[in-house]
Amino acid sequence: MQTKEYSIDFCGKPLKVEISDLADQANGSVLVRYGDTAVFATAVMSHNRREGLDYFPLTVDYEERFYAAGMILGSRFIRREGRPTEEAILTSRLIDRTIRPLFNIKIRNEVQVIVLALSVDNKNDPDIPAIIAASLALGISDIPWGGPIGAVRMGYVDNNFIANPIYEEREKSLIDIVICGKDRKINMTEAGAKEAHEDIIGEAMERGLEEIANIQEFQEKIIKEIGKEKAEIEIKEEMSEMKDFFKKEILKKLHQAIYSGEKHALNDLKHEWMDLAKEKFGEENSDLAADLYEENINEIIHNEILDSPAGKEKRPDARKIDELRSLYANVRILPLIHGSGIFFRGGTHIFSAVTLGGPKEGQLIEGMEIQTTKHFLHHYNFPPFSTGETGRIGGTGRREIGHGALAERALSAVIPSREEFPYTIRVVSESMASNGSTSMGSVCASTLALMDAGVPIKNPVAGIAMGLMMRDEKNYKVLTDIQGPEDHHGDMDFKCAGTKEGVTAIQMDVKVEGVTVEILKKALRQARKAREEILEVIKKAMPAPRQDLPTNAPKIVKIYIDPDKIGAVIGPGGKMINSIIEKTNTEIDIDQDGTVFITGKDLKEIAKARDIIEGLTHEFKIGEIVTGKVTRLFDFGAMVGVGGDQEGLVHISELSPERVEKVTDVVNAGDEVTAQVISIDERGRINLSIKRVNPDYDPSKDLRNNNRNNNDAGRGKKFTNRGGRREAGRRR
Repeated sequence: MQTKEYSIDFCGKPLKVEISDLADQANGSVLVRYGDTAVFATAVMSHNRREGLDYFPLTVDYEERFYAAGMILGSRFIRREGRPTEEAILTSRLIDRTIRPLFNIKIRNEVQVIVLALSVDNKNDPDIPAIIAASLALGISDIPWGGPIGAVRMGYVDNNFIANPIYEEREKSLIDIVICGKDRKINMTEAGAKEAHEDIIGEAMERGLEEIANIQEFQEKIIKEIGKEKAEIEIKEEMSEMKDFFKKEILKKLHQAIYSGEKHALNDLKHEWMDLAKEKFGEENSDLAADLYEENINEIIHNEILDSPAGKEKRPDARKIDELRSLYANVRILPLIHGSGIFFRGGTHIFSAVTLGGPKEGQLIEGMEIQTTKHFLHHYNFPPFSTGETGRIGGTGRREIGHGALAERALSAVIPSREEFPYTIRVVSESMASNGSTSMGSVCASTLALMDAGVPIKNPVAGIAMGLMMRDEKNYKVLTDIQGPEDHHGDMDFKCAGTKEGVTAIQMDVKVEGVTVEILKKALRQARKAREEILEVIKKAMPAPRQDLPTNAPKIVKIYIDPDKIGAVIGPGGKMINSIIEKTNTEIDIDQDGTVFITGKDLKEIAKARDIIEGLTHEFKIGEIVTGKVTRLFDFGAMVGVGGDQEGLVHISELSPERVEKVTDVVNAGDEVTAQVISIDERGRINLSIKRVNPDYDPSKDLRNNNRNNNDAGRGKKFTNRGGRREAGRRR
């Protein structure tokens, strides 16, 4: 195998590149190592163009291989990788959104980029190496592409920026932001933050571009040395006759449709144009007709905003460039749902519902990088009726997963800890009507639903989508609350969510090669202003989380036990814990640190379960006063239940200050008695005294009685380990 190796110091660690003939059927392939994390990327382009398409057919797949983490996952019956995990899909989207703007969108040859995660060291996230590997695989191939492109993750720990932090550092970081770009411009970014100020986000972007410049230069040297000559691809040229025909028949109507305020006006006009174009120029030129229609919309929208003086810009719905659409918020839509909220922003309408469950209802995550249980979930649905269309229902696409994860990230910063609020929280957002940024609408509706359910979130969260019309980095305008054609034909989709304190999530992609940090800083400032306006509307509908949980929500009681006592609660083969669950109709979860969560619908049953567990794990002390029922009688004394299945022996000499001839003279089975713990032996067996809590008890007389009684009874008995004793015959 012929191999060429290259390396660079990237954010304080070596990044190594190996280019070989391992996958020599691909147009380009590369292995990238970062620490002990390794990814292998390939890029392939079809030989022929696909006719009839009106879009560029790019597919990006990031594939996890569990051997990369030294694990055998899956069910007992299927020990192989199945559907991509959510983490893999989100990484695929990161790569896609980074490389897509650098292709000629008129290409109709299929291009597929596949990145395999071959090794994961549990320190360095493979997503950054995966983006770089995809860039290099395209760069050295003969596929026409405008890269290479760099990527870096920035963290902020203890007031210091960290480039490419490891997992442990990311957990402590105020921000977790992935930045991608080239030539000192950013073309993709995604971030989660713990209410970070916009200035910190902006500085992180500036510092990230420094690292990106280094990795871009590194790739350019490799491409110059071994890169293939780019292939010539057939791209249909626009027909001048078609342009003239469009100008005559459609252009005036197009202006009217864009600014009519009717969402479907543009689609209706497009159908009219496509019918005319097919009749005059043939079916084989329908893709050119579609491109021409979209290009004219793009030109009109840009010109009306960029060529107008400040304050006079013409948007499709006549708003100012920093003006929000009309807002509406409401809660408690359906009484049986634990929490519900509705949020309108113009023609975007979102319904969100919250369901509260016990700890057992958390989602078990078994991925290559992450093995954990999630107790906060946000799911997003986008049914076809929300755009006034018909379509397939069921299943979850990449878009739904991506939008759901973005909203989940935006809300995670304010979700209470499990110590404070031990519930599993599931939020579902339904896009009921879509006209721009349903993901940010989902953040707003979910905030309302969480507060309606009584979840004590730290602060309300709101989200907004910002847009951009740009000719160059000096001639641009940032738009607040983009919709319809501004979203589709604008140059940037910048989603920003946060609280009154700061940013909690960002997602940006562009349709140009990149934007400057200055543009993004302006977008952040403009987004804050919009966010504050939205938060005021949210607070009017729901000023704060409800003080009480819904009556139909499960109740959870949390207690702590000695971790060494967990085995006593679980019992052999789970016998004890299953018995408690069955007796009390509850769910019981025990963490390794001894935290016990008892979940049920009836507080009395929960209290019963708690008492059993506390009884099983209670550490008795000499002198402690206990109350319990007499469970068994013997000639030499009585057994008293002191909690759980634990019992203590009251010897006949400890029943009464007076001499006792028969145990039944003092107590009978079922009697409730109060006693004092007088001794605990090395095997944990408890001895009790009833007489010592008797007001008539005289310690001075007790010694003579005790000596006499001890000589007469209690010899030759065998004991169990759990404080109870079983009767045995006297020694012969």
